[in-house]
Amino acid sequence: MPKIFGVALLALLLAAASPAPAGAETSAHSDRIAGRYIVTLKDAPASADAEAAVDAAVEQATSMGAAVQHVYRHALRGYAASMSASAAAALADEPGVQSVQPDRIVRTAAQTVPTGVNRTDAGLSPTAGIDGKDTRVDVDVAVIDTGIDLDHPDLNVYRDGGKNCWLSWLPPNDLHGHGTHVAGTVGALDNGTGVVGMAPGVRLWPVQVLGPLGTGSWSDVICGIDHVTEHADDIDVVNMSLGGEGTDDGDCGKTNDDALHQAICASVEAGVTYAVAAANDHADAAKTVPASYDEVITVSALADFDGKPGGLGRSTCRSDQDDTFADFSNFGADIDLIAPGVCVYSTAMGGGYTTLSGTSMASPHVAGGAALYLAKNPDASPNSVKAALQGAGTLDWTWPSQDSDGTKERLLRVSSF
Repeated sequence: MPKIFGVALLALLLAAASPAPAGAETSAHSDRIAGRYIVTLKDAPASADAEAAVDAAVEQATSMGAAVQHVYRHALRGYAASMSASAAAALADEPGVQSVQPDRIVRTAAQTVPTGVNRTDAGLSPTAGIDGKDTRVDVDVAVIDTGIDLDHPDLNVYRDGGKNCWLSWLPPNDLHGHGTHVAGTVGALDNGTGVVGMAPGVRLWPVQVLGPLGTGSWSDVICGIDHVTEHADDIDVVNMSLGGEGTDDGDCGKTNDDALHQAICASVEAGVTYAVAAANDHADAAKTVPASYDEVITVSALADFDGKPGGLGRSTCRSDQDDTFADFSNFGADIDLIAPGVCVYSTAMGGGYTTLSGTSMASPHVAGGAALYLAKNPDASPNSVKAALQGAGTLDWTWPSQDSDGTKERLLRVSSF
């Protein structure tokens, strides 16, 4: 069994959440902004009276402890203010007040195509069919991670397929945010809003093996793999953006008694394709599992800031050189593909969106690419999927840059899938 002190997330949480258009994050269950209200006044007979009525109403609200943010005099008469619920109720009973309504979140209606989706040419994939019309890729992808936000409106979460190995009596609802971000890169809906994933609308199986701090145990991870293998007739692809210390014995864990390796080999033998993160130590991935296992697709991270080749993009959420090997990414002979992993914009807990960096963010691009290939080649073996992804990949990125292994990995490209 590999030596670990806890299974650590591979995300580099180096970027702050991108601000929502309304300036606040909200629960998927409610779009109300706590403590903020819009107060509309009744009509007054003359403009002079109307002006005076607005001024008087604002003064009254202030005297009741309200903090007025906006005063409306033209499109309607009234104001917006922060206040207690009791003050709002009292104002609603005033004779000159037409209504007091909660302020609510508003979001842009446009859909963002993340730079990683652009850089891998997912927008050109006929299977992905990215056009804002909510066409869905008919593939099942398990995310073995911190769980997934089960109510996120931009994700097709298959609740009945979920499992919580971290706390078995709870649903696999994300308490950290990492798994939800991974899930969005794999398959956020192509619904005209939010973001779109590599394989839009795939059925996402939430398999929670890590807790709110982003750590867990190998026994919990093996529980997740066991669940996936039980449902290998339904699950096509797994993303595992997690890891710890260990090596590949070249014998599926039979020589060095590595139970994790044995479990993954059995799952792959059952037909499930695994995409895993290389880790973020800027070291040889040979000392990290599951990244070092030959049976999985191990993914390093590309720094890409504009979704295009050429190295002309300006850095955004963190410093790095555009279109180069990410300065934190692991390298070595175990790397099978490289994919965007810096400043990746994707789904977040609470129905929102955020930006993160890490090989954890690179791996789900490949999981989504595998889903696209399997949508058209449902009988392909995991080895065939890996070969197809590598064969379709491109060398059109700047090298050697930070890559220390002397080998230029192919960059994920899915336009032909």
